[in-house]
Amino acid sequence: MLSALISPITGLLDKFIEDKDQKNKLAHDIATLAEKQAHEQVLAQLEVNQAEAKHRSIFVAGWRPAIGWICGAAFAWHFVISQVVVFTLGVTGQSIPELPTFDMGSLMTVLGGMLGLGGLRTYEKWKGVTNK
Repeated sequence: MLSALISPITGLLDKFIEDKDQKNKLAHDIATLAEKQAHEQVLAQLEVNQAEAKHRSIFVAGWRPAIGWICGAAFAWHFVISQVVVFTLGVTGQSIPELPTFDMGSLMTVLGGMLGLGGLRTYEKWKGVTNK
């Protein structure tokens, strides 16, 4: 995506700057400036996340774990618990009621994102990028 934004600018450099070395230097400066800005935004978000995690209120610091527990409970219900309930009712000869279902597409998007972030955090610790 970043290259899609930078390409038109570097294309304009061809029209206004004839010196190839200067043109390449400016294109490189523009590309690294955009990457630096994106990196700074990520670092700022990490600071916000860290401040939230340290907060004393459970409503500020606890929303991520709460989402994790909700996703985990829904995942367990969908793939394990509901199947055990259906099997148990079937074996005992009772009628099987219509059990609640979840939109697993949305759930998997959220859960996958959370697991991916957890995996990245583990990778950072393994590589020694972070000291905490």
